[in-house]
Amino acid sequence: MKAIVKKFPGKGFVLDEVEIPKIEEPNEVKVKVLNASICGTDLHIWKWDEWSQERIKTPQIDGHEFVGEVVEVGPMVKGLKPGDIVASETHIPCGVCKQCKTGKMHVCKNMKILGVDRDGVFAEYVVVPEIVLWKLDPSIPKEYASVMEPLGNAIHTVTSVDLRGKTVLITGAGPIGAIAVQVAKISGAATVIVSEVSEYRINMAKEMGADYIINPLEKNLVEEVMKLTNNDGADVLLEMSGNPTALNDGIEALTNAGEAAILGVFPTNPVPFAMNTAVFKNITIHCITGRKMFETWQIASEWLRTKRIDLSKLITHILPMEEFEKGFELMNSKKSGKIVLKISE
Repeated sequence: MKAIVKKFPGKGFVLDEVEIPKIEEPNEVKVKVLNASICGTDLHIWKWDEWSQERIKTPQIDGHEFVGEVVEVGPMVKGLKPGDIVASETHIPCGVCKQCKTGKMHVCKNMKILGVDRDGVFAEYVVVPEIVLWKLDPSIPKEYASVMEPLGNAIHTVTSVDLRGKTVLITGAGPIGAIAVQVAKISGAATVIVSEVSEYRINMAKEMGADYIINPLEKNLVEEVMKLTNNDGADVLLEMSGNPTALNDGIEALTNAGEAAILGVFPTNPVPFAMNTAVFKNITIHCITGRKMFETWQIASEWLRTKRIDLSKLITHILPMEEFEKGFELMNSKKSGKIVLKISE
């Protein structure tokens, strides 16, 4: 089969011919991949940055966001059959650790990640455990379905805080930050303010329904938020950028006893942080990773099925698998929303 492979250390991927994977465990499912979308993690691996060099073992198939059709099931699979359309959770839990046993599978102690710790989904077929697959309503467009995993990130972040009647500041309007605008509105936010430096993404945030957009390279973010909130500050910060300055400006822009939900992953660890400000303001901070399995998948499915969320403005490019390099260049330029690769018909 055709697959996009990190064949050697270094920048880029190779479109290669590899063996079709086989079901080896009784709880596994073989899926024909229809569409797969490019994620920021994939971009890190494409660039071969420091994190990738430490984490990725070559050769390996990349990718983890996809929608596909079930073609074969193992003898212990009970909830799926050939012909079912499915999306997949990226995090593969062990099922036996304390976290898995107490409803926290998304932070499984022994977690494996598709396209990071094992072969991914930029290929015509993939084999995964049944536990990670989510059966889809046939009415959900397949282009949208491949984006359900990052949509789940946005839902997990936004719904960690009660937004009813609140003023919300979103720092970073990449694909997840942009869709978080819609999620915040659905969740009851009165006003959504977005901070973003990319002109392309500023326009995307406008299309997604942001009430106010501030470019912090042109205006002081904290001062502008104070002007918009009668000098009170935002009630909630949703940090999506992974930029330390954005994080700290966001904390400064919060009202006393405000809340922050942080999804962004930062380039250095530890991150310089306005801790004294957070302490004296009595800020509550929620740190977010992944999606709640499978609470946020259920919410995402229903909002897509009932057309409460519109992903048409978020998905800016649909490319054939063979044009993956163009997709990664677009992602790297920050002149795109979500990019979907068509893998199979």
